[in-house]
Amino acid sequence: MATIQKFEDIQAWQQARELTRLIYAGTRQGAFAKDYGLRDQVQRAAVSVMANIAEGFERDGRREFIQFLSQAKGSCGEVRSHLYVALDQQYLSSDEFQSLADMALAISRMLSGLMTYLRQSERRGRKFPGDDLQPVT
Repeated sequence: MATIQKFEDIQAWQQARELTRLIYAGTRQGAFAKDYGLRDQVQRAAVSVMANIAEGFERDGRREFIQFLSQAKGSCGEVRSHLYVALDQQYLSSDEFQSLADMALAISRMLSGLMTYLRQSERRGRKFPGDDLQPVT
């Protein structure tokens, strides 16, 4: 596994950035743009995925990073749930919905894999170099 030097190196963050870009593009069109509540919620949830990955990485502690990754994973679920509302309101076509939902699910799976790796890793992070961090079960 390649060494990650900055949060921008994390593939899940890169994909979350693309998902956020697509969510913003999709919510600027048609009736979706006028449904301010749903539009804002799905945008905030997408941004939350990116932000939690970045914030967790910058905290420099493995346990904190895992917690923030878990929050990002939850935001992926929130994005998917909001996308169902958008589909049901016919703000998105079935293809648009499926593409965005699949992307959110793929990011969620990447986050799960990263959390599993971190739980099993001996790496502790820079925050607590002497801390005896055991894998979280």
